[in-house]
Amino acid sequence: MASKTNPFTFLQQVRSETSKVTWPSRRETMISTLMVLVMVSFAAAFFFGADQLMGWLMSLVLNVGA
Repeated sequence: MASKTNPFTFLQQVRSETSKVTWPSRRETMISTLMVLVMVSFAAAFFFGADQLMGWLMSLVLNVGA
């Protein structure tokens, strides 16, 4: 079981660990955000097209006997 520390010591440790983090620059954040938006758009278009195609094929199969 982990040893308990007081809140003040905990906050000091958190601050120490946070200072070790390498934060992305504004440019890196903007590029990453843009890439995510582009990939989400491609995925949405692909799945929309696949859904429409499968719906059309299913309507052809199910309307054969009608």
